[in-house]
Amino acid sequence: MHIQFAELPVFDQDRAKAFYTRHFACKVTADEKMGDSGWRWIELKFPDAVTNLHFVRRADDAPGAEPVLVLVDDDVEATIAALKAGGVEIITEPQEAPWQPGRTVAEFRDSEGNRMVIGSQ
Repeated sequence: MHIQFAELPVFDQDRAKAFYTRHFACKVTADEKMGDSGWRWIELKFPDAVTNLHFVRRADDAPGAEPVLVLVDDDVEATIAALKAGGVEIITEPQEAPWQPGRTVAEFRDSEGNRMVIGSQ
């Protein structure tokens, strides 16, 4: 058993799709029209991941205060450096997780204002 997708609130689907395909090499697994509202069913897949991201409509574009997702990466420092070089807002620089010694974590904000955590395994 596995989780098919995690819902990620977005305001602008095209902007979010561009952010995740550019910065994380996500592949678009679905992009289909949903009714007449202009909203689409979009799912993205991270390389080597089982669970996809699915965009849900966000009520507004105000920045989120709490983390939405935790991403796991082998080299948090390099990923944060690449995100920073790409103009992404870094909330916290890589540091040791206070709840798990030896684990490195950092936080950034995606194109939709979602607060995201990235951590080592």
